[in-house]
Amino acid sequence: MSELIRKNASELVELLKSREISSVELTQAHLDRTAAVDGDVHSYLHVGPEAALAAAAEVDRRRAAGEALHALAGLPIAVKDNLTTTDAPTTSGSKILEGWVPQYDATVVKKLRAAGMPILGKTNLDEFAMGSSTEFSAFGPSRNPWDLERIPGGSGGGSSSVVASFQAPLAIGSDTGGSIRYPAFVTGTVGTKPTYGAVSRYGLIALASSLDQIGPVARNVLDAALLQDVIAGHDPHDSTSLPESLGSMADAAKKLDVKGLRVGVIKQLSGEGFQPGVSARFNESLELLKNAGAEIVEVDCPSFEYAIAAYYLILPAEASSNLAKFDSVRFGLRVTPEGTPTIERVMAATREAGFGPEVKRRIILGTYALSSGSYDAFYGSAQKVRTLIQRDFDAAFAKADVLVSPTAPNTAFKLGEKLDDPLAMYLNDIATIPANLAGIPGMSIPNGVAEDTNLPSGIQILAPARGDARLYQVGAALEHMHEEIWGKRMIDFAPELEVRG
Repeated sequence: MSELIRKNASELVELLKSREISSVELTQAHLDRTAAVDGDVHSYLHVGPEAALAAAAEVDRRRAAGEALHALAGLPIAVKDNLTTTDAPTTSGSKILEGWVPQYDATVVKKLRAAGMPILGKTNLDEFAMGSSTEFSAFGPSRNPWDLERIPGGSGGGSSSVVASFQAPLAIGSDTGGSIRYPAFVTGTVGTKPTYGAVSRYGLIALASSLDQIGPVARNVLDAALLQDVIAGHDPHDSTSLPESLGSMADAAKKLDVKGLRVGVIKQLSGEGFQPGVSARFNESLELLKNAGAEIVEVDCPSFEYAIAAYYLILPAEASSNLAKFDSVRFGLRVTPEGTPTIERVMAATREAGFGPEVKRRIILGTYALSSGSYDAFYGSAQKVRTLIQRDFDAAFAKADVLVSPTAPNTAFKLGEKLDDPLAMYLNDIATIPANLAGIPGMSIPNGVAEDTNLPSGIQILAPARGDARLYQVGAALEHMHEEIWGKRMIDFAPELEVRG
């Protein structure tokens, strides 16, 4: 494996600026890595070497000419395949969009191109981002580079595994109930869900519009901060886009100071029900924060008990509405049944053939929750619970500057282990869902290997809305403490990565 691709994004940026390496050289190194390992890992649904190398060559030309460039210019990146791209298919992991090439770029994609970041390809995901394991992709699952028989998380398992397997230094994900943070947890990477509205959703194929948020995937906190600085900002195309800047996340990540900070441990998201190895790593992280001068307090969020139930009514309801556009008429797959092909019969045949089982399950559930006679009992009640969760967060943040919990109850499970038990799959998101319901930012960083499974574990950090900089300050400080103990980066513990490529 080339040592070049093992470097952090921040290190590669300095090498590019000093012209010790070229963007073409760096991009080609990652494409070569993909050719060597992605047949096993299956992080990508589409790889675009020609477009990536052309973008890299243009950055090299401009740098040689002395033109002013963005700080991350020339650094390659992977993009989740639910963001529209004009030069590559956008499938959202579904057969109903197989081969579809959009007519416009998502705002985030435009920002990456404007920054001069070559896009290596589009990463795999659960169909329309519905899932926690990437096993619901219509094009086959991605695999965890730590153990190829295990899941890399979901829905953004492609984005987490592409970074963990050194096929890209950075990736873009989307998080509706933990789809950036949970994959980061199980692959030993860093994933951030920014404050709702901090990053434009224009061009993101919507799952649940009030919950979805685009964010960075990286191998360390500073790299994630650098990427959030690129993609964040107001967008007039997105009515939910925040009008103000949240400041520099990279500056916050460089402070490495938690002295005097109040860290709240969420009572409902630790202890019973969490894997012993995960809990052990979490408690060690708390001890590190305490020794660094942070004050550890317990906070009570009683409404979190109902978060999963509320989420799995709100999300399917919004999804059933958002997915109504896939009707065989305007774009995507069209199946013509035998007999008289009325629009109703064509639409039914297309959706039957084009949607997978998890998508159908959630559409049925969501449509029922919104139906006459059920709206108040189900969807309306779920929205009331959402308000209670937001109030619990408000009360918790009155006592603490940030909140922490294990990112998930258990380390990566085996492929196929939970496919026949949707409820068990949904419970993976017990710790991550509340942040989406409240619209607050959250981050998962690795905090060691769980000794009972020898797989990555992680800690989740939560901050108040618009408090993203706090995540990066605390996350980077804790990451630094861990690496001082380990003597190396978390990602360098991964056994599978050394033997491939």
